Amino acid sequence: MSMSIDHFPVGQEMDVTYPAFQVHLRLESTTQLVFAISEGPYARTETVDIEVIPLGNSLFAVSWQEASGATVTNLQDYDRGLVHSFATLPGGEFIRMTGPMTVIRAANAAVDARPHHNKALVVEAMTALFQRRDAAAVERLYAPDYVQHNPNIPQGRDALQSIVAGLSPDVWYEPGLIVAEADFVAIHGRIRGWAETPQVVVDLFRIEGGKLAEHWDVLQDEVPVTAALGGRPMFDPEERLRQVQAEAAGV
Repeated sequence: MSMSIDHFPVGQEMDVTYPAFQVHLRLESTTQLVFAISEGPYARTETVDIEVIPLGNSLFAVSWQEASGATVTNLQDYDRGLVHSFATLPGGEFIRMTGPMTVIRAANAAVDARPHHNKALVVEAMTALFQRRDAAAVERLYAPDYVQHNPNIPQGRDALQSIVAGLSPDVWYEPGLIVAEADFVAIHGRIRGWAETPQVVVDLFRIEGGKLAEHWDVLQDEVPVTAALGGRPMFDPEERLRQVQAEAAGV
């Protein structure tokens, strides 16, 4: 998902705890912030002009120059609650720091980008595993303590990786409609080669820390449409395309 600068959490105040000190940040606008360091050799309060570049997935590059000549670039990751800071001091010393953020005051407008990039994560996982049969993607996309609620599949990431490595070339997954809210994603799809007949499945995932942490599924053998009854198909291969087009159009 591309991220707009409109998603930058203007008005938010937060404490960032680095290993050596803590800094309080107040995001005044997309062009200005106030930082305050209360203790230590860097203690001061200053208002600085900033440039904000959205990088996607609730990640922003925020850079500024201070009155002392020091330059700072923050990678503010609002999905994981971390700030990665890179500072060059007036004397030329270069500092790298990472610290968790604690929100003290919420942004003026609530923006939650998690559903958008969580949907992309689920589509990538389902196609990587059940189209490309890429077992290596399991470690990249699934949490180490991944929980599986299908009683016919063993627990854990290693078990899933073994299943994917042993999949038949006949296995093929088609993603369909997908809905997401907060840390949960449900996707409607069709899988061939998993059973004797094609199956229509709804997979429900819980996402934690940018990875798939928990999974539930419901599978049903696909039943052909009966023309005499005027029925509709259980799965339409074009439904995902129509949804993507509607979202792009802002519908």
